[in-house]
Amino acid sequence: MKVKLRNPDRVVEVDGPRTVSALLNRLEVVSEAVLVIRDATLLTRDEPLGPDDELEVRPVLSGGSLPPGDGR
Repeated sequence: MKVKLRNPDRVVEVDGPRTVSALLNRLEVVSEAVLVIRDATLLTRDEPLGPDDELEVRPVLSGGSLPPGDGR
């Protein structure tokens, strides 16, 4: 399967993993730190994968918010 990783951007071919969790283990990626997407659909860790899948692994980003009235 083709896996597009973000931050840093790269594409890798991976054989064998049958679930999202197994794929992330193979890639040595912390599962809590990423989102896995197939065909614009967010996948769960137990989602089955196929050999022809094209996936995107994106880091989870979060930003804080300013307190009300703080115009920084």
